[in-house]
Amino acid sequence: MNTITRAQLAEAIYAQVGLSRNESAALLEDVLERISAALEGGKAVKISAFGTFSVRQKGMRVGRNPKTGVEVPIMPRRVLSFRPSQVLRARLNGETVSAIDES
Repeated sequence: MNTITRAQLAEAIYAQVGLSRNESAALLEDVLERISAALEGGKAVKISAFGTFSVRQKGMRVGRNPKTGVEVPIMPRRVLSFRPSQVLRARLNGETVSAIDES
């Protein structure tokens, strides 16, 4: 499984946009920082034709240690969730976007 890194994304920006490598890396970092700050503040981030990142609050619950079977409390926490857009789902499944519009 291949993973795309920040360096590869910055290189793609450099190749397509024509900024310098340093400017491309700075642009990418700025975009990622703005997304992170919005999520940290509890806001949802919607990227058209890609998907929506949102933060949910999970309450306290009782879990179980699978090895020992002992019940342990799981403290409340915030979790990040991602919901892909219909366009992205269609691309992942090899469908055309117009097939999504018709249904």
